[in-house]
Amino acid sequence: MQAAVKTTSIPAQTVYRILFAISLGHFLNDSMQAVVPALFPILEKSMNLNYTQIGWIAFALNMTSSVMQPMFGYYADKKPSPFLLPVGMFLSMLGMIGLAFSPNFYFILLSVLFIGFGSAIFHPEGARVAYMAAGAKRGLAQSIYQVGGNTGNAMAPLYTAFIFVSLGQFGAIWFTALAGGAIVVLLYVSTWYKQQLAFGRQSKKTKSAAKATGTLNRSIKLAIVLLVFITFARSWYSAGISNYYQFYLIDHYGLTIKNAQFYIFIFMIAGVLGTFFGGPLADRFGKRNIIFVSMLGSAPLTVLLPHVPLGWVIPLFFVIGFIMSTSFSVTVVYAQELMPGKVGMVSGLIVGFAFGMGAIGAVALGKLADLYSLRFIMILCSMLPILGVLTWLLPSDQKVREWNENT
Repeated sequence: MQAAVKTTSIPAQTVYRILFAISLGHFLNDSMQAVVPALFPILEKSMNLNYTQIGWIAFALNMTSSVMQPMFGYYADKKPSPFLLPVGMFLSMLGMIGLAFSPNFYFILLSVLFIGFGSAIFHPEGARVAYMAAGAKRGLAQSIYQVGGNTGNAMAPLYTAFIFVSLGQFGAIWFTALAGGAIVVLLYVSTWYKQQLAFGRQSKKTKSAAKATGTLNRSIKLAIVLLVFITFARSWYSAGISNYYQFYLIDHYGLTIKNAQFYIFIFMIAGVLGTFFGGPLADRFGKRNIIFVSMLGSAPLTVLLPHVPLGWVIPLFFVIGFIMSTSFSVTVVYAQELMPGKVGMVSGLIVGFAFGMGAIGAVALGKLADLYSLRFIMILCSMLPILGVLTWLLPSDQKVREWNENT
């Protein structure tokens, strides 16, 4: 079966209770992922880690949580497994327990792998649930789903400031309660998901469509490769900000660990707002246009950021975070429309693999920071959004619709 999502009964109406439930699950899942970078300033001091070791921790998390997603997505397209959602969350719970009690760098890496695998299992199935519950409002549905995850990631600086500065590494144990709550929510979602699979019926038309989408033409393949590369560039910028900018604030501006977190939070919460508004903006102005503007529109500001006084950081951070994130959910929907029969795999490819390339970026940037300076990698990262000019080589929304009509 080439396209399992096509064999399910997608509701004619948008099922908001399921969308909000899977968004909550996404929030709780990514909140636990956010614990890892939130602990970086604490672990740097308590375990005397260098920037390269911090980069390896980020690498372990992102390589498992992100790069493994296309594999799980491919499996989910062929054999949907609703109850993998709570199973993935249980693995993340084990990782949280390990993180709280890890005595050294290597145990931290092992614990992070559990969190990463749990997240890799969750995301493709979560994207499929959002697709199934969307009805005709796929852009809005994907925005609701992605806002949950982005909000969870945005909590990392607050966790550092209000939990880990006072409780230290052991504070991670409290996040097992989040995992327990997430398992309950995902059991509810999985039950609905299973019902949709049970009631699904495959018509001859659907079979034909699934067969047609089994083979991709050269133009679609090139578009996917280009989309992944653009997302890759954005993920490197995000890796530089989320993993290292807090150290830049401390080193360059003399902020405390706690105060630096509020600046990172501004960037991330602006990203949540950008993600939410990106879907409606794409419906009005086109998906490719929003992807283009989100990169090139933020580029002048990212180039300026490393050189401004501290008082300018917050307003610049807010505008950069908002503009750059308007294409977050839009990119996923655009990719799903390029490959409509492979929702799980393509969602894992864009949200997982492409963003997960930030894992490699985290290690590379950490090594460069040790060799040169934090300022050097901030200036290097600031140039990455300029690569967004390549977006104009992507096919227009109209061209993608024509491809779909002809398959």
